[in-house]
Formats: sequence, structure tokens, C-alpha cells
Amino acid sequence: MRAAVEGGRIDAVLLALPDLQGRLKGKRYDARHFLTRVAGSHAEMCAYLLATDAGMHAVDGFALTSWEDGYADLKVVPDLSALRLLPWMPRTALVLGDALARDEQPVAVAPRQILRTQLERLRTVYGLQVQAGLESEFVLYKGRPSTSPQPGQPLVPVSATNLDYALDHPPALDRFLRRLQSALARAGAPVEALKTESGPGQIEVTFPYGPVLEACDVHLLLKHAARTLAARAGMTATFMAAPQTGVTSGLHIHLSLWRDDKPALATADGTLSAPGRHAIAGLVEALPMLAPLYAPNTNSYRRYASHSFAPTSMAWGVDNRTCAVRVVGQGEGLHLEVRVPGADANPYLATAAAVAAITYGLDRTPSLPSKQAGSAYRDTTAPPLPRTLEEASAWFRESTVAEARLGQEVVQHYAHLAQLDLDHQRGLVPNTERTRWLLHA
Repeated sequence: MRAAVEGGRIDAVLLALPDLQGRLKGKRYDARHFLTRVAGSHAEMCAYLLATDAGMHAVDGFALTSWEDGYADLKVVPDLSALRLLPWMPRTALVLGDALARDEQPVAVAPRQILRTQLERLRTVYGLQVQAGLESEFVLYKGRPSTSPQPGQPLVPVSATNLDYALDHPPALDRFLRRLQSALARAGAPVEALKTESGPGQIEVTFPYGPVLEACDVHLLLKHAARTLAARAGMTATFMAAPQTGVTSGLHIHLSLWRDDKPALATADGTLSAPGRHAIAGLVEALPMLAPLYAPNTNSYRRYASHSFAPTSMAWGVDNRTCAVRVVGQGEGLHLEVRVPGADANPYLATAAAVAAITYGLDRTPSLPSKQAGSAYRDTTAPPLPRTLEEASAWFRESTVAEARLGQEVVQHYAHLAQLDLDHQRGLVPNTERTRWLLHA
């Protein structure tokens, strides 16, 4: 990096702290100043970055910071192992940072730290490591919200038809896919595959398998690249879970367990090992209690619909896309696909929830339910997923699973975040209600 700065190839550095919603927030530094004053030390940023709603409003109710303590700063320490060039921003580098409190301890409610805590417990107690690959969907629309044909009207998808697995894309979409793939590769995050999905304008991106924290870092890189490149092309990329009726986007987490560089989910003959069975049972039993970490807002729950390829219960099965947990792959490639998170999920929190549920299974060794051989949408025996954010928040607050796995501080922080979204939505009259009742009430 120093050589690149001296040679004029980098003149700006973005120091970013992943926020509660899974967005990059931070400051833009002169590259020389960053190297001399920040890289080996820290920056200061307002603690409200980890205690705010989706609209970046300063709100009461968080223990981390509030009006009462004057919204003090926290320290953001650059993680130079998470340094990348941003080809879509000329001469710019991105460095992710970690938050420290006034006592120099990691901020427990910071998303990256929550994941680290779960990974460390898995390692120290069970001697297991996680490898992961994330598979994300998003929808690309023509135009920008401020330039849509009529204010308040939905944007038009960049493609109007089902292009699932298509290899002949409209020119604008083909250009976007090429630019996105090239930009991510030059940023050191090459994609495994890009494909269009069944929803109009819907795109799926998968990344190679690797260390789980890096996989989550790369997902935030994808979101930044997709939004920036779309805006420059006069388009809008959204990672909403259900951006329009009948279209749902997921964030599928492919993960496996390893011990001493050997796969731990399967036995030598390819069947599920005891840790593998306990891991799946833990996911089935515990994940419904952790929903605010992977389904964080009211829109998230519109995705859980029958025959949508999103789960409606915590069934599991082998290569079965109607299930919440899909066992897929063979031999050393055997892994679990956790299909409950939506595209709007913070990847660190969603993955932390999955790891926490796995440790619950390893601790408690619950019985593994029978696998689902047919459509899980017909299964009435599998534990249900919460139907609304209100229900999810209640389960999260009241569950002994959440507090035992995550700690009271984390549960209270993210339960309050969910309540902020509920309070916001209660004060609005949605267009669907107006359409249905304007002339019928």
C-alpha cells in the first residue's frame, strides 16, 4: 500500500465500520494521512454508527450510547488484513475497521465482533473451524428513485421476464454483469458464478468457499460495488428481501465444519458424522429463536412464502431447496446450505446466528428430526419460522437460547433495533392498504 501511495496509484482510503444493517460506514482519508496517522493506530467515529436505525437517526433506547452520554466517540482500529482496492472508485482503497470501547475492549454488539465471538467459542470448546461461501441475490431496476416516472411509483426491473439460468441477457444487463464481475475480480474478490434468477431483474452472485469472516467482508464489498456500478449506469440495485410482490431475494450461507484441516460434517463413507447431525439439529431447533439476526425488518418476513424457494419452517433435507437447511455436496465438499436469511440480512449477524445454533446443537445434542424427502411446504411437523418481526422479536427476547448463546447485551441491543423498525412501520399507511380500502371502507 505504501508503494502504491508513493507511486500515485492510491490517493484516498475509505476506513469503514460495518454497521448494524450490514452497510459500510466511515470516513474518507487522504492516503498519506491514513498511512502516517491512522494505519498503525486508530480513528474516532461517533458510537451511534452501532446504535441507530436504518435511516441513521439518533434514537434513544440503546445501552451503547445515547443522548444521555452525548454520543461519545468509539475507536475504530483498521484491520489491514481486510485491505482492498476499489476498482469502481479510482485510486481508492478500502480498509475495514473494528470498534473498541473506551476501555479498549471490543464493542460486543458490533456485527464483526459478534461473529468473532461465536467462531472463537466453536474453536476453543469444540476444536472446530468454519469455512463458508455466501450466495446473494439482489434485484436491478432501471432508473433511480429520484428519477422514476412518477414519484412514489415502483421502478421497472431491468428485465421484464423470467431469465433464470439465461445466457442471453438484454444489453444493459449484460454490461452491468460484465462490469460487476470485472470490478470484484480486480478488488481481489473474484466471483465463482453470476446468474440471472426467475424474478424480473434478479441476479445471483456466488463466491468461492473460504474463511468465514472474509466471506462476510466480501459480501459487503459486493453490495458496495453493485450499488455504485448500478447508479453510474442510471439503475438501482436493491437487497430488499421482498422488493415487490412475488419477488423474494435470499442470502444463502453455505458452511462446513473442519477439525485439524479435515472435514468434520461427514464420516469417511460420506454419511453425516455425529457433529454433523448435532449441527443440523441445533440449526433446526435454535434458528427460529434468533430471527432478528437474519430477518431484521418487517419486509424480511414477506419472503417466507409457500413455493417461493424461501423456507416457511425449519425442515432439513438432502439437496432439497424447499428446506431451511439443505445438505449438499459430496465427500470433503459436503456442507450445509442455510436458506433462512434474506438478502437484507447483515452477513456477520446471519452467519453468527447459524454458528450459535450449531454450538447449541453440539452442546445439547438434540435428536435430529427425520429429513424431508418431498416438499417441505407440506410439512406440518417441522418447527415454524416466525411469521412477523413482532413475533420474531418476542421469541428473541424471551428465548433462553438467544441469551445463552449471544449474551444479554447483544439480545437487548438487537431486540431494540427490531422494535425501532416495528414502531416506524406502525406510523405509516402502506399503499396496499390505501389501494384496498380507499373506495371500500
